[in-house]
Amino acid sequence: METHFKNNFKNIAIAFAVAMFFLGCKDTYERVGEEAPPLIFPQGVAENFILTYTETKDKMSNEALENSRVLAILKSPTREDYENLRFPYQTFPNGLQVDFFDEENNKSVITADYGIIYSATNVVNLQGNVVIESEDGKKLEAPQLYWDRNNQWVFTQKKFKYTNPEDGSIMDGEGLDFNMDRSFFSAHKTYGFMMIKEE
Repeated sequence: METHFKNNFKNIAIAFAVAMFFLGCKDTYERVGEEAPPLIFPQGVAENFILTYTETKDKMSNEALENSRVLAILKSPTREDYENLRFPYQTFPNGLQVDFFDEENNKSVITADYGIIYSATNVVNLQGNVVIESEDGKKLEAPQLYWDRNNQWVFTQKKFKYTNPEDGSIMDGEGLDFNMDRSFFSAHKTYGFMMIKEE
């Protein structure tokens, strides 16, 4: 009995010592100088930001607007500019809206709660209630989308909802890729309601 009591006491003492060891290992070291994480501030902040993307087929000799075409208009309450960093980017912390215009001047609209434009890669990261609405009423909703501006490619691995009012279909899925002119659309996993007309 005395041996059993000694073993229990010994086990409790060991458990207490190990617990004290782990509780005593708090990191109280104050990092200064090169060890401290750098504070990053934007080099500029713009409010009520509007940027118009245009293209022209001919070389412009002056401000001849009749030779140019509006591709997109980006609007945001706030734009933060971090273009001075090694990996430059811009953020839109209070949301953004992008109006796109195709060759026939039809407008599609993208809205999101937050956005980042990575200037080095020309990729846009849209986050939070991302909605794309086309001129014909089709609508895509997702929590996050990436847009590769160089290749005019949109993709996500998150869940999405696609609504097509023309045939009354609603497609839910997870993961998709498509190009901006909508000639290619690939959904990775799909489930939902879709009407198919018989011929």
